[in-house]
Amino acid sequence: MNKNSKILVIDDDVELCELLSEYLEAEGFSIKAVHNGKEGASTVIDSDFDLIILDVMLPGMGGFDVLKTIRSVKMTPILMLTAKGDDIDKILGLEIGADDYLPKPYNPRELLARIKAILRRYTSPHYSEKAQELTGGNFVLDTGKLTASYRGFPLGLTVVEFNILEMLLINIGRVVTREEIALKVLGRELSSFDRSIDVHISNIRKKASDTDIIKSIRGAGYQLIPEND
Repeated sequence: MNKNSKILVIDDDVELCELLSEYLEAEGFSIKAVHNGKEGASTVIDSDFDLIILDVMLPGMGGFDVLKTIRSVKMTPILMLTAKGDDIDKILGLEIGADDYLPKPYNPRELLARIKAILRRYTSPHYSEKAQELTGGNFVLDTGKLTASYRGFPLGLTVVEFNILEMLLINIGRVVTREEIALKVLGRELSSFDRSIDVHISNIRKKASDTDIIKSIRGAGYQLIPEND
């Protein structure tokens, strides 16, 4: 993880953004903050960032519309800020393409941990120094370019989706628990009602247009099928 990583914060709470910028800059990150959705979307399109922190509630253009706009052109990792206890917002954000979410109000140390976990997976030397092509179950993953295809068709996965599929592919044929995936990919434990991994798995299936390639094993986890000809 590069401590000079560029982070864009899209949140209409100016005071919170100032406090957050001060906190994260002290940790070595470069922070830019914008306070409305439309400006946030255009800023992402015009510039490159290592991570985007996106609030759901924004003036002008809502957070979900901003997320859709960003995902139509870029796969930059996105951490969404949702209302505490609003499971619908959490699930919808993940379905549209957010990599993870954090309910507001949040502890800055928890936010920092989420940021580090996402950037660690996104910028890990694994992808540059040990790049390899993984194949199996009709998938082809290039861990150097972070690209994935299924039966020859590109999938356009988010960073978290790619990392989940990579983990399943490395363990092809074996059941991998939701807890194992969460710890390895999200860098955190799942709470009792956290459906993050389930939604990411669903997204991979939809993008592959194959609901059977990744099996749900009730009470156990997920299994990538070796072949699906």
